[in-house]
Amino acid sequence: MENNAKKRQRPGRANIKLEDVAIHAGVSPATVSRFLNNPKVVSEEAKKRIKAAIATLGYMPHRAARALASNHSRTIGAVVPTLDNAIFSRQIMAFQNRLAFNGYTLLLAVSEYDADSEFQQARVLLEHGVEALMLVGERRSAEFYSLLTRVGVPFVNTWLYRSDSIHPCCGFIHDSTQQVLVDHLVGLGHRRLSVITGQPENNDRVATRLNAIVAALESHGLDLDPRCVINTHYSYADGREALRRLMALDEQPTAVLAGNDVLASGVLFEAHSQGIDVPGHLSVTGFGDLAISEHLYPPLTTIRTPKEEIGEAAADFLIARLAGRETPDRTELPARFCLRASTGPAATPALAHGIGGDGF
Repeated sequence: MENNAKKRQRPGRANIKLEDVAIHAGVSPATVSRFLNNPKVVSEEAKKRIKAAIATLGYMPHRAARALASNHSRTIGAVVPTLDNAIFSRQIMAFQNRLAFNGYTLLLAVSEYDADSEFQQARVLLEHGVEALMLVGERRSAEFYSLLTRVGVPFVNTWLYRSDSIHPCCGFIHDSTQQVLVDHLVGLGHRRLSVITGQPENNDRVATRLNAIVAALESHGLDLDPRCVINTHYSYADGREALRRLMALDEQPTAVLAGNDVLASGVLFEAHSQGIDVPGHLSVTGFGDLAISEHLYPPLTTIRTPKEEIGEAAADFLIARLAGRETPDRTELPARFCLRASTGPAATPALAHGIGGDGF
């Protein structure tokens, strides 16, 4: 019994207080508090002593209690459509690193491209006390924006830039990226283009890019055949299936504009499987410039999107707003055209007619 009583009285992590860390480190409790909230404002020597004291004592900050006492949670929320696509994971890594450097913690949720799910995830994050929100895209219900206004937390829409947007945003102009791709393909002699992309009703960036492709083709006096537009999920398998559908058309396209590099990779895999020469008989472009894109066979012509820059710009905006600093509502970042070997001159009609046929 005596041994059990001693065990119960033995101090553990829950008994170690901030003041104990301060005494052990030889600094003031205020310095420890500043270190926990924003390490960069503490001297390097003090950081070393505080870190050593925390490790030795096994101190675990009670974030909920600190949030109640200070009325600040030091957490920022983010809702992204998916983490399957590396463009979002790289954005999130950059976002989180910037937050951590400034003493904030990230709470992350995934919506799976579902508007109702995004709304619910955002509500949960707000209920957990996040002080700001990073979102993807701009299209969402008036009820959603009304909630953000009532709660009064700063937020930013990412992956798009519109100079006339009424909401804070950081990203790039999607229309111009598609104009560049269409101009490139038309300049190579392609007249029958096809598009493999996501669902425009669930993704405002997809809708914008699809409309931009139509407008860009019209500027060249060309139309986009509705049969050459395939809306699908973002996976290699879906890219392969989409190309099979296009190759089954009586009049086959000579170029494919894929909505992202995942779909474009699937197209290249299927083209190789069918013996279709890329770019000799079919040109392929992507969107995003994933790490694998320049190592595909052939290397993929695509648009390099500013993934990390978007994450960093979003973090900087929210941190500035939380600190009460004035900062521009809208930040435009560059997207760049990457010319590689997956695009080339359009095949002659006789050769194009043979795509996917017995000879290939």
